[in-house]
Amino acid sequence: QVQLVESGGGLVQPGGSLRLFCETSVFSLDGYTVGWFRQAPGKEREGVSCISLSDGSTDYADSVKGRFTISKDNAKNTVYLHMNNLKPEDTAFYYCALDALGRVCPDADDYTYWGRGTQVTVSS
Repeated sequence: QVQLVESGGGLVQPGGSLRLFCETSVFSLDGYTVGWFRQAPGKEREGVSCISLSDGSTDYADSVKGRFTISKDNAKNTVYLHMNNLKPEDTAFYYCALDALGRVCPDADDYTYWGRGTQVTVSS
């Protein structure tokens, strides 16, 4: 059973930055896809970013392009979400998920494993 643990969330002022961590229990990230999703109260889950760990290709939601960057550390089997210029509308519970089949940024329902999430609050 693969386990994913998110961390790095917190309270930040508008314009600030946070780095989220998605630590995985896999032996190697090669061949998998990891995605970041978020859900705000009263809103549907939204895909934020994903990285295909077989070729390093990435994708981002339009709402975060230019502000968020997804990256990985193969040695630590960890995927990061670097979030800059945060806005109040980025406030949400952030989850990472892993697609064991390594598909290119699939829909949320195609991800095999999910973490429990970490809260990000952007407020002055």
